[in-house]
Amino acid sequence: MKVELWSDFACPFCYIGKKRFEKALENFAQKDQVEIVYKAYQLNPNAPKVMKGTAYESFAKGHGTTPEAAKQKFAMFTENAKTVGLEYNYDIIQMTNTFDAHRVAKYAATVHLETEITDRFMKAYFSEGENLSDFDTLVRLSSEVGLDETKVKEVLKKDEFSDIVKEQMMEGRQVGVRGVPFFVLNRKYGVSGAQQQEYFEQVLAQLWEEEQKDKLSTIGQADKGPVCDDETCEI
Repeated sequence: MKVELWSDFACPFCYIGKKRFEKALENFAQKDQVEIVYKAYQLNPNAPKVMKGTAYESFAKGHGTTPEAAKQKFAMFTENAKTVGLEYNYDIIQMTNTFDAHRVAKYAATVHLETEITDRFMKAYFSEGENLSDFDTLVRLSSEVGLDETKVKEVLKKDEFSDIVKEQMMEGRQVGVRGVPFFVLNRKYGVSGAQQQEYFEQVLAQLWEEEQKDKLSTIGQADKGPVCDDETCEI
C-alpha cells in the first residue's frame, strides 16, 4: 500500500494531519506494508528568506487582515496542535521561504531519512523559531537526523533537487491538490486536510480490504478536513 503526502513545512495543518495519520498507522495491523512518500508543496512560494517584523504582522500584511486577527487565527492553530501533542510558538516563528528546505528533504529521501528530516523541519519551524531558508540552519538541523553535513552544503550550494521539488508541486496540481495536507492512497483515494485519526483508520482499513480483493477504482476526493491552501488555513 502506498501513501503519498503533499505538505509544506510551514503549513500548520500539515504537521497536525501528519501526526494524526501516524497515530492511525500505529493502530493498523498491516502498517509494515505501508509505504509513505513525501511530496513537496509550497503554500507561499514568494515568501521571503528573512521575515520582517512579527509573524502576526507578516501574516496580516500577506492576507489583508490585522495583526490581532492573525493572532486569533494562530491561537486556533495552536489549540489544534495541542490535541496531537504538538507545541506551536507563533511569538518566535519565522515565516520564511521553504523551497531550499524541500530540496534538502529530497536529498534526505535518497538516503531514507525524509521522514526524520520532515519531522525535524516542522518542529524547528513551529516550535523553535528556526529560519528554514537559512543555509547554516538547514545544515545544522540535517546533521541532527544523520544527514552528511558536507553533502547537504553541496546540495544547497549547487541548487540540487530543485527540479524534483518543482516536479512534485506540479504533480500535486495534476492529481487535484488545492490545499495541504493532501494524502493520496494507492492513486485511488484523495484525503484532503487534517482529518481525525479515526477517519484515517477507516480509510486505511477500507483500502486494505479493497486491495485484497483486487478492486480497481479512480482517485476520489474525500470529505474536506482542516486544510491550508495558497491563501490561508481554515478549520
